[in-house]
Amino acid sequence: MSRATDHFARGDWQAAYDAWSRDGLDDLTATELDRFSTAVELVGHHDEVVRVLQLAFLAHRDAGDLNGAVGCAFRLAMSTAAHGEPALAGGWAARAGELVEEIGEDCVERGWLAFLTMFRALGEGDLATAGSLADEAHDAGRRFHDADLLAMSTCAQGRVSIMAGRFGEGLAQLDDAMVRVVSGETSPFIAGHVYCTAIEGVQEISDFGRAAEWTTALERWCAAQPGLLAFTGQCAVHRGQLMRLRGAWDDALREYASAADRYLAAGTPAAIGLTAIETGDLMRLRGSLEEADAAYQRAADLGVDPQPGLALLWLAGGRGTAALAAVERLLAPPDGPVQRCRLLPAAIEVLLATGDVDRARSLALELSSLASSVGATALAAAAAQALGAVELEAGDAAGALPYLRKAHQLWAQSSAQYDAAVARLLIGRCLLALSDRSSAERELTAARASFRHVGAQPMADLASSLLAPASLPAGLTARELEVLRLVASGRSNSQIAAELVLSEKTVARHLSNIFGKLEVGSRTAAAAYAFEHGLV
Repeated sequence: MSRATDHFARGDWQAAYDAWSRDGLDDLTATELDRFSTAVELVGHHDEVVRVLQLAFLAHRDAGDLNGAVGCAFRLAMSTAAHGEPALAGGWAARAGELVEEIGEDCVERGWLAFLTMFRALGEGDLATAGSLADEAHDAGRRFHDADLLAMSTCAQGRVSIMAGRFGEGLAQLDDAMVRVVSGETSPFIAGHVYCTAIEGVQEISDFGRAAEWTTALERWCAAQPGLLAFTGQCAVHRGQLMRLRGAWDDALREYASAADRYLAAGTPAAIGLTAIETGDLMRLRGSLEEADAAYQRAADLGVDPQPGLALLWLAGGRGTAALAAVERLLAPPDGPVQRCRLLPAAIEVLLATGDVDRARSLALELSSLASSVGATALAAAAAQALGAVELEAGDAAGALPYLRKAHQLWAQSSAQYDAAVARLLIGRCLLALSDRSSAERELTAARASFRHVGAQPMADLASSLLAPASLPAGLTARELEVLRLVASGRSNSQIAAELVLSEKTVARHLSNIFGKLEVGSRTAAAAYAFEHGLV
């Protein structure tokens, strides 16, 4: 048995697993079974880890070591929950509770039980209770000097604080938890959970600075452990998300595919839903709408809501009414601030495309307030871009420019190549509306180059259409040109609104802008201008 123990001490999980598997389990002590279960879990054999942990549980219980038995019950509850077995998870959590009551006295296991109970409160949306239970677990970890419980509970406190909108407090708690992990204070099983939970937490609020720093640390941690499979799927997803942000879209797609393979090998196929959503988002931006739809469907089949990406896909495919209906449904429930961080940019895009500028402005102001509270550069960029896009659609190109220039600067600081290019395209539209065509061409040319580099063909085509000098006379915007062409074809305002999925109020505003720029006073004169200049 010493060979397996030596492999375990070195962190060579595959070698430890192989050695214990060859020697058999009959003569293993409870402590050796605990270690073997850790090796089994880290190399990704879920069914086997349940069997080994059950044996360890019985060995501890039969030896009268109720504290050790509670530890096994805790891990069984965590493992079965992660693998989509809620009934077993609930049963093992209840068993842990019974044993803690049997122990009677104050013990660190009460802290671990509070940590388990916290998940039920989170599932019920009871953040106050979840926060109290996380605090109880943290207090037990501190009093009993349990490094694993301290790291897990501190991380949990951070996630709950962020969910409740206490962003500064929550990020400080996540920082604390990550220091405990990076410094090597925790066991491998706990370290992996803290890494992935903390990175997921900051990704949700677009804190890509922390996400990048912690993903790099997670990569080093994974690479130092031969045979490690657990947590490597999450690592690949986080790596792919950062690649997407930085414009390495082909590499990101490969990481998502690798993550899906690792999830499947580890027996957690439900987690593939996240990789499917990420893949769908990229395929949508590339203009591969059928592939994006298939990816979103795959996510839905695995129980993961593909919205709001699916609404943006419908918008890209000309189904503005469907996109708007989806967004209205998503906006209706009183979601917490974390959910709003993800939803609002997409909702604003749909509302602007369908002509509801006033509602989009309200949401852009909400996003700006959230961004100020979070303090993440990328979220601040998204908020500034939303405010600029609203002013542009409202006809105030000059008022939109400061917001959009700020957005471009912040996206560039975040190394977000695609998003920075979108901001530049919007800046170009503003400059065209202000009749500064030379400056607009510089912005649009740069934006188009970035779109082509990452493979965002639809946006590259849009930039090209805006750059076409013959198609945009008199400082008309691309949307105004669309309206003018429909006017020239004899459409009424209501028909134009239906065809472009706009409100009649928005169409009337565009038409007023067109009359002013063309220096004409009627629809007939505007139509004549369009025919004379070859616009139809």
